[in-house]
Amino acid sequence: MVCVSRFFQRFVFVLAVAIFAALGLGFGLGQFGFFGVHAGGGEDGAYRQMHVYAEVLKRVQSDYVTDPNIGKVTNGALHGLLESLDADSSYLTATEYKIYKERPATGVAQVGLTVSKRFGYATVVSVAPGSPADKEHIADGDVIESIGAQSTRELSLAVIRLMLEGKPGTEVTLSLVRPRKSDPDKVILTRVLVAAPSLNEQQYENSSILYLKPGMLSAARVDEIADKLKAAGKTHKVLLDLRDCSDGDAQQGLRLANFFLNQGTMATLEGQKFATQTFTADPAKFLTSAPLAVLVNRGTYGAAELTADAILGAKRGDVIGERTFGEGSVQKTIELPDGAALLLTVAKYQGPDGKKIQDNSVVPTVLVGQATDDDLENTTAPAKGDEPLNKALELLKAKNS
Repeated sequence: MVCVSRFFQRFVFVLAVAIFAALGLGFGLGQFGFFGVHAGGGEDGAYRQMHVYAEVLKRVQSDYVTDPNIGKVTNGALHGLLESLDADSSYLTATEYKIYKERPATGVAQVGLTVSKRFGYATVVSVAPGSPADKEHIADGDVIESIGAQSTRELSLAVIRLMLEGKPGTEVTLSLVRPRKSDPDKVILTRVLVAAPSLNEQQYENSSILYLKPGMLSAARVDEIADKLKAAGKTHKVLLDLRDCSDGDAQQGLRLANFFLNQGTMATLEGQKFATQTFTADPAKFLTSAPLAVLVNRGTYGAAELTADAILGAKRGDVIGERTFGEGSVQKTIELPDGAALLLTVAKYQGPDGKKIQDNSVVPTVLVGQATDDDLENTTAPAKGDEPLNKALELLKAKNS
């Protein structure tokens, strides 16, 4: 008989907690879950799966070619379990969770990258202008194969984001896989205090078109946009540029959409055991009925996607550019008795059409600049000029104020 180690017992315990959380059965972890066990359905299926997992780990411990590091095996299994759900769900070890909780709210140096995970690896969503990452020409869609010596495939998204942060002046080494390049690039970045982007305001077509690029969707930034819209009045057409807008709060994204919508459902938020929330446009917060166009790209992420999708669903204006990244979910932190934690997705946002943004992204009404497989294989330089911007201006010029 194989001796059941402390790590084996921990794995089975944490797995039980995870499955019970998924089924909403208790342990004080809340009534929710996305694990979707299908080995028979319901509680019986979950218990059978637990038995299978336990048997696999026991066989690894007893029959593997060498004596395995069961702690490492356990952490890897739990990491894979959570990541199989979605990119945002994570398992954090006790050490990782301690760092996660103690991370300071301000004064954290960064390299200027917003990242998520695609196909198992960290992927660049957007790059802050003027940041260390921008100066090294890192771009949306680049894949971070490794941070230092650690493959991002083996790291949770929460840990990846922590590893990119640090004290000002410290360095981090990234291995990047870029389109049109066969071999990874090694890039060393120095962490700095990255300044928040300012609101970019311009006038086009003899000041008949007000161009606004928020850069981020904080409460203060949305307040700025409200002031600009009120000052412009109804005679100005509006071009809202949400490209590479990846930082912001979901509520502010919906608030921004409400400036252009006076009725109708903007979004819903729901989950298996999550009380459904419906976000409806408030006529009192409506600011302008002026002709509107919205620019998006694959760096449009989270709150900005909610804005674009609400406007698209209401047919309030043209949405021009690339398919967005696809992020719109809510996580809950579940602390475990051994000091570890789960960051579990408990709800996802849906647009007015009922499609989940996380699963479907936002598809523009006018696709411009969307990269294809042929584009990625083409080594020639991309065309100069801002084609999506020019297309948006062309569409707005044709509309009556």
